[in-house]
Amino acid sequence: MDFATPRRRRPAEAIVPMINVVFLLLIFFLMSAQITPPAPFDVTLPESENDNAARPADTLYMDAQGQLAFNTARGEAVYDAIAARAAPDTPLQIRADARLEAQALARFLPELAARGIAEIELLTGMP
Repeated sequence: MDFATPRRRRPAEAIVPMINVVFLLLIFFLMSAQITPPAPFDVTLPESENDNAARPADTLYMDAQGQLAFNTARGEAVYDAIAARAAPDTPLQIRADARLEAQALARFLPELAARGIAEIELLTGMP
């Protein structure tokens, strides 16, 4: 018979599996997270009662003064960048400031149609 006292585990050995689980969770969340680029300027979305969430797509930004931004293009270069976008069959999302006049947006839409954009989505926020 072996009456020797059982070998005690060191406290560090008990923590190693927990550290492994934490690192695996960290890797999982980093791999599954969707990292979006920051907005080129601050835009306050108009409010809507509709709760349909927008799917990720190409987004055109318009501020209250009518300045345009699309990916890295700014100003007049936006038109060429929109025409050369990777997925022309998907709708173009417009993230316009709530203070932007509707006439300014309406004047902009024929420019998009001339470059082959047939469908747009105007993003809104919840009240």
